[in-house]
Amino acid sequence: MDAVAIRDATPEDAEAVALIYAHHVLHGTASYDLIPPEAGEIRGKIERVVAAGWPFLVAELDGAVAGYAYATQFRDRDAYRFTAEDSIYIHPERMRRGLGKALLQALVDACAGYGFRTIIAVIGGAEPSSIALHEGFGFREAGRLTGVGWKHGRWLDSVYMQLELPSGAG
Repeated sequence: MDAVAIRDATPEDAEAVALIYAHHVLHGTASYDLIPPEAGEIRGKIERVVAAGWPFLVAELDGAVAGYAYATQFRDRDAYRFTAEDSIYIHPERMRRGLGKALLQALVDACAGYGFRTIIAVIGGAEPSSIALHEGFGFREAGRLTGVGWKHGRWLDSVYMQLELPSGAG
């Protein structure tokens, strides 16, 4: 793989992030969004995630944003404040180059540094590549919701995977 740089996202990355996400919304099943959000909405998301102190990372390859990952509190109720939910998306022309692994490693490290004790991956469409990526980091399947999303003319499952962070075991 060419040299990849993982860095914190800035609001200026919103256009590139929006383009990557739009591809997955329109052509994939990992996201259950049906209409891609515009760059302004993504800019707001980056700002909210960063303001909360949570990680929002981008992977640069050849000087361009080639993927991104972020973590937010799993649910907005206080009792979930030590549980994160991750999201990772890669530019369609940059897949299968190790970017997902690099981003997930950086995200897991950042989540541990933040103080999260658990990370939940909610994998729409039960995407095999996303499941395999998360399994490679020690995530285990914690549940499956069958036929809960309707997209591209078919019913889709959502797989929940869970990783206990070493710093959060207590």
